[in-house]
Amino acid sequence: MQQTATTGLVLRQVKVGEADQILTLLTPDLGVVSASARGSLRPKNKLFSACGLFCYSEFVITAGRSSHFIDSAQIKRSFHGLSQSVEGMALAMYLAEVAAALSPAPPESAEHLRLLLNSLYMLSEGKRPLPQLKAIYELRAMTLSGYMPQLLACASCGRYDGGDFYLDPAEGTLLCADCARRLNRTPNLDAGALYALRHICLAEDKKLFAFTLTPQSLKRLGFVSERYLLAHLGQGLKSLDFLKTLGEL
Repeated sequence: MQQTATTGLVLRQVKVGEADQILTLLTPDLGVVSASARGSLRPKNKLFSACGLFCYSEFVITAGRSSHFIDSAQIKRSFHGLSQSVEGMALAMYLAEVAAALSPAPPESAEHLRLLLNSLYMLSEGKRPLPQLKAIYELRAMTLSGYMPQLLACASCGRYDGGDFYLDPAEGTLLCADCARRLNRTPNLDAGALYALRHICLAEDKKLFAFTLTPQSLKRLGFVSERYLLAHLGQGLKSLDFLKTLGEL
């Protein structure tokens, strides 16, 4: 039996029996891990406040032969603003499902945790439009996972900017409008969306969210970012299906 102290964000809860639950945690030290939190659904239990969905907490986890157990937990931060709207909570669920699907391992899991915590903070506080936060998380998470698209210039002629561009969601290659049309591809990025794409993938953490877009550019960016993520993730996401029922996200 090995005991580990770590911080972690609760991505998912599964109720087991009367008061137990299995938590999926994103941690910097263990990556994504499932752990049993016995009695954590009882309000007077010592684990109760720190094991809620989207709680960022300090955990002491014991690893057994086939499963993990949470021995203690102390909450560091919760994101109460997420529950203020159905759309906000639905987007948070989607971001968490993406994180669980990517299942980053250390040391990359520390960067993924920081990205998700920052995204949930911006979402909880209403700092940016929901479609913008969704696109930022999708593209940055894929970049951290080693799937950054080739985005500096047209892969065919080397053109850097000017006019619309096309990002191939499967290949991750960029084509200017002229080269795209020669290959029977319809440009899917305008100048604003292309700038945002480059910014999201390349900017340092403290500047990641520091940009604005017109509604048209944001719509194009969102279209491309979602398809790029799904093409490389290789699976559907139930939370995305629900998110789609709520409107333009």
